[in-house]
Parts: sequence; structure tokens; C-alpha cells
Amino acid sequence: MPAWLDDFLWTYQNLINTLGVNGLLALSMYVVLAVGQLSLGQAAFMGLGAYSSALMTMKLHLPFFVVLPASCVVPVLFALAIGVPTLRLSGVYLAIATIGLGEVLRTVYLNVDLVGGALGLNGIPERAEAWMIYGLLVVAIAALWLIGRSHVGRAMEAMRQDPVAASVMGVDVQRYQLGALLASAVLAGIAGCLSAHQSSFIGPNEYGFEPAVTILSFALLGGIGTPVASVVGAFILTLLPELLRGFSDLRLVFNGLIIVAAVLFLPRGLVALRMRRRAA
Repeated sequence: MPAWLDDFLWTYQNLINTLGVNGLLALSMYVVLAVGQLSLGQAAFMGLGAYSSALMTMKLHLPFFVVLPASCVVPVLFALAIGVPTLRLSGVYLAIATIGLGEVLRTVYLNVDLVGGALGLNGIPERAEAWMIYGLLVVAIAALWLIGRSHVGRAMEAMRQDPVAASVMGVDVQRYQLGALLASAVLAGIAGCLSAHQSSFIGPNEYGFEPAVTILSFALLGGIGTPVASVVGAFILTLLPELLRGFSDLRLVFNGLIIVAAVLFLPRGLVALRMRRRAA
């Protein structure tokens, strides 16, 4: 490897890894938006994946190839527990309910010594590498792309357009909604595990209201026509603070202005492409 490339990767290793993690988080939001649900529980799922994986590594000393898939278990169980009652809601009511559940978990993290309390967990082994993060990101994009082009994708689009009409046409709306929530929990849980094991520190405030809205903004900026679109949105909003480092006091202002402009003038996102689906 050339020396300049080695220096570049060493300098920007954390940013490169964060781009991949945020790409997975964007896909976790894409999945639920694709079925017409505004669920904001992704930050909560991410926190569950991060804390459970960190405890498995630090307390149980499990190898990372076991910890990574196991980090999905707690988020999926939580999604199952909240799925049936919350998915009866829709729109802003579902968003408020899932944000509230995330805040409950954040309060638990703040007050439980086992997970470090308000100080969080330090010294998590740095076992997540870039090839793992981007390998999982590519696999997730490919899987969601194939699903989107199948009959399942057609059912998801029908639900997004009009869930009542989709139900009349024979689509099991609740089953698809629960399936999307579980898939979202898996992706966010994996992202949480990878994030914890590449930064070596996690804290309660990383999984509250602000991260939940940020994850939503990834998908809104990129668009939900394809899985790639949401990932593009995540990359842009992750790189933006680095590009505006000289205006550190105004970074959040620029971020907000870009999101508002995208919603007002680009309702289908920056990447307004749609997948071509196979004929029935």
C-alpha cells in the first residue's frame, strides 16, 4: 500500500468507519419508510445493539464473530415486544410512541451501573474493521434491492401509497409492517455493535431524540426510491460537519437548512430514482 494512502486511511479511519455505520442506520430507516411507517425507534435499537454487544465482549469475553450476530437478538426481541401495540398507530402518533420508548431506554442506561450509568462504557475493544462494516453494508443494500424488485417490494410500495387499498387487495399489512420493524432492528443493532467496537466508547446520549431525528434525515435527504438513495443521504450528512469544520458554530444550522430545503424542493430526495420491478 502506498505511504500516502496508508496515511490517509490512518487519519480518516474513524470518519470512514462512521460513514459505513451511518449507511446501515439509513437502511434501517429506509425499511420502515418503505412500508409507509414513521417509526423513530432506530436509535433505541442501535443503543440496544451497542450495549448488549459491549457487555458480551467486556463481561463474557466472547469472540467478535459471535458478538456481531448476537447483537441483533436484544433489538429484535424489543421490536417484537413493542411491535404489536405500536404498529396499530400510524403517522406522527407512531413516531411519538417510538421516540418515547427510546427515551425510556436512555433513562435506564443513565441509572444502571452495569452499563456504566451516565458515564457510559469505556475501553470497548476496537474489533470492528472497515472491511466488515462495508461488507455488511453492501450485503444489506443488495438484499434490500432484491426484495424491493420482488413481489414483496410491490406490496411494500402499495402499502406506502395506500395501506387500506393494499389490505383490500390481499396484502397482509400488519405482517409486512412487523417484518419491516424487525429488519430495521437487525440493521440498527448491527450498526450499534459496529459503532461501539470501532469507537471504544458508548454513552446514553448517543441513542436519544437527536440521533433518532438524524437517522430520519438520512433517508429524507437521499430519498426512499432505492436503498442506495438513503445511503447517499447518510454519506452527505456525515461528511457535512467535516466540510464545515471551519464554521463549527453553524454546522447544525447548515445541516437543518439542507434538510428543510430537500424536503420542500426535493420531496423524493436527492436520488429520485425508483427501482424497476419484475412483472407479476
